[in-house]
Amino acid sequence: MRYWQQLTGEAVDYKPYQEVAAHYPGIALSEFQGASQYITPDGHYAGAAEASFRVLSHAPGKEFWLWLYLHLPGFAAIAEFAYSIIAAHRSLAYRATLILWGKDYRPPQYGLAAFLFTRLFGLIYFSAFASFGVQALGLIGSHGIVPLRELLDTVYNRIGPDGFFEMPMVFWLNASDVMIQAVCWTGAAFSLLVFFNRLPRFGLVICYLLYLSLLNAGNVFMYYQWDTFLLEAGFLTLLLNFATRPGIWLLRWLLFRFMFMSGVVKLSSGDPNWWNLSALHYHFLTQPLPTPLAWHAAQLPAGVLAFSTGAMFVVELGLPFLIFCPRRLRFVAGFGILLLESLIFITGNYNWFNLQTMLLCLPLFDDAALGKIMPQRLTGWLAPRLVERSPQKRGRITLAVLVALILFCSLVQMTQRFGIEPPDLAQDINDTVEPLHLVSAYGLFAVMTTKRNEIIIQGSADGSHWRDYEFEYKPGDVTRAPPWNIPHQPRLDWQMWFAALDNPDRLPWFWRFLQKLLENDPAVTSLLRTNPFAHQAAPQFIRAQFYEYTWSSAAEKAKGIWWDRRLLGLYFPAARLSHQGS
Repeated sequence: MRYWQQLTGEAVDYKPYQEVAAHYPGIALSEFQGASQYITPDGHYAGAAEASFRVLSHAPGKEFWLWLYLHLPGFAAIAEFAYSIIAAHRSLAYRATLILWGKDYRPPQYGLAAFLFTRLFGLIYFSAFASFGVQALGLIGSHGIVPLRELLDTVYNRIGPDGFFEMPMVFWLNASDVMIQAVCWTGAAFSLLVFFNRLPRFGLVICYLLYLSLLNAGNVFMYYQWDTFLLEAGFLTLLLNFATRPGIWLLRWLLFRFMFMSGVVKLSSGDPNWWNLSALHYHFLTQPLPTPLAWHAAQLPAGVLAFSTGAMFVVELGLPFLIFCPRRLRFVAGFGILLLESLIFITGNYNWFNLQTMLLCLPLFDDAALGKIMPQRLTGWLAPRLVERSPQKRGRITLAVLVALILFCSLVQMTQRFGIEPPDLAQDINDTVEPLHLVSAYGLFAVMTTKRNEIIIQGSADGSHWRDYEFEYKPGDVTRAPPWNIPHQPRLDWQMWFAALDNPDRLPWFWRFLQKLLENDPAVTSLLRTNPFAHQAAPQFIRAQFYEYTWSSAAEKAKGIWWDRRLLGLYFPAARLSHQGS
């Protein structure tokens, strides 16, 4: 009763039937004893499930239950049947309530959850903007590997002014190096404003628009799931600041899709390493940028690795369904996902990706749960700043359209992941929305790489003596420990991992990269850890060797050797600038 009283406030008065039954002779005592009764001031009444929904109609945001009861065919019959089952087993239902919701369960509040989520998401945005900002000129600047100006010219020559709608970005107005840097650092500045709760709505709009611009401008260096993942979560964070409850549910839906589809693609790919639970035997070695702890994880017994793979499937394929279950089951999902992401976090460098996924677990916990783990002084200081937002009538219509669009497009994309082609109209709607990246498809590590091949780039002044270029984060020098780079995303290092899985003839950006090294271009060489020609003339020749890398043995590691490597041959033959001759 206390729960319902808190839901409806003073709009409904609650009394035990022993006190009021005598005042309503039109209602049989057995009806009072068998079910709840809803009685209006003018004497009209309803019982059982209908009574519950009429009470709920007085609770903000829960009016839709009565509408469903009155207008959705079959809903009333199902609701009354379910109510009768529960009423016939009240003690069992009460025990289940204690288990699923807790002893002193109150209507959930999410003002604190929304406040914390928005502030922390500002830091996620900041990581992404700042990370790209320190690399932007070397990647897409006028002297970068894939200059932005060339991309814009290519798109405009192909489709004309429609290019803005296919690739919306502010760079159509100005694509200079100054503008590229301005977008990155303006985004970083507004991200901090969001974190410090200064103009959060406006800041989230600016961050979304600027990062959408960078995603479209980044070319091959922005073809990553975490970039679209960031944009979708950023847009939902904006909605959260206009409508708390819908925002919470949409963030849960995003977490569900991300986790569940990551498990689905692993199995649907048919890769035997996932099906026979041997994938982790290779993962810690072959992932793009391992951490130092990955070496230790790779030494675990095969049985432990197989068990861990199976446990991962439980988290990715089973726990996401608990996201939509009662309170304590949601907590189980949250803690399970947090555990998995923490283990990934300490063994692999995935920039802000795991941090964002862990943050998405926050909406699984209500304010009462969060209040138990936060210092009371902090929650007391935050209390005046906490509010659950709900739009006015016009805003609700806009919100309803956006929610329907997001749910519709996400379902279209999920069906495609399952190999089901949606109707043409559904696909057209999804294609129309796609350039905004409000919704994206997800699914990680569908196929497990079983060998680690690395490209080692070398330069030479005479074609005989070769010197290695060392990257900031990817393996090269066998005595160098794998570094940590979270939450930074070193995009060139990641592209080199993908390049090792491909043919260089199909990678125009790789040729441009080698050309920039031959020119000793400082914008590009600044992306590297070491440039052997930093203080002398540019190299006359450049080539790329191909090595297979494996973890070193325990004895070798004790001597400071982290990797063993074996030369496989040339990845890219020796080349020089055309004006230097052949």
